[in-house]
Amino acid sequence: MLLAYSSNAYTNHSIEEAIARVASLGYAGIEILADVPHAWPADMTPGRKQSILRTLDHHGLRIANVNAFMMRGAADPRHPFWHPSWIEPVAAKRKLRAEHTKNALMLAADLGAPSIQTEPGGPLDEDQSREKAMTVFYDGLMPCIELAERLGVMLLIEPEPGLLIERFEQYLALADRVDSPWLGLNFDIGHAYCVGEPPDQWVPRLAEHTRHYHIEDIAPSREHKHLVPGRGAIDLPAVLRAIQKTEYARFVTVELYPYIDDPDAAGREAKMYLDGILAEIINHEEHEGREET
Repeated sequence: MLLAYSSNAYTNHSIEEAIARVASLGYAGIEILADVPHAWPADMTPGRKQSILRTLDHHGLRIANVNAFMMRGAADPRHPFWHPSWIEPVAAKRKLRAEHTKNALMLAADLGAPSIQTEPGGPLDEDQSREKAMTVFYDGLMPCIELAERLGVMLLIEPEPGLLIERFEQYLALADRVDSPWLGLNFDIGHAYCVGEPPDQWVPRLAEHTRHYHIEDIAPSREHKHLVPGRGAIDLPAVLRAIQKTEYARFVTVELYPYIDDPDAAGREAKMYLDGILAEIINHEEHEGREET
């Protein structure tokens, strides 16, 4: 597995500066935020895309994923990440989310990114049934799945506490209904811990669906607040061992958007901690290999 750092920790900086800083920390990849101020798809001219590609090439950095979850560029006053959602009662607002997702898929294709992730439906209204909301979500998602297939870009769902899909069984029900190889899972390790689903136990069960991981730590309270890996209560060594056993060879992206005041320090601390765990895993595997021979 490879480590990346999400640019959503660098919203006080341009995307070009974020790329340079992430590279300087030693990460192999970066997750590009498809939102202001980095790569809001509606504002991405050919020149802006070329600037990102040149900067990535200059610093030898790969794109791990395009984050199309957050939509602060839409300036919705309710919640800058969740709204507009897939299950809005107003069709025009649902259309904004769908169009943003399509634009993010096209952006990912232009940048050579393997995937984008989106929100898992959105928050349920008080008078909205789960069954009806799932149908609305499915109906809005399917044209995007069709576009993902045409472009060759994976569309990933990221379960999140408090939203329509917050548990893995709910994701699996949607995946079964969609029935497309172009739908996948963005497995957020902290989110799983928040809803009481031990991430190390779910990693092997979801390996065939998972195309990207987010990693962060969470406090023992399970409050949904991202912490630097190593500062919280998640057994991250067990999680990374589980991922390694699945032979996952893609990116695990550190997501620390609460640390915008000093993203370099947070990213450096996270990488040092995770590198230590990965080194121990590799050493253990090599030791076991020597014993077998």
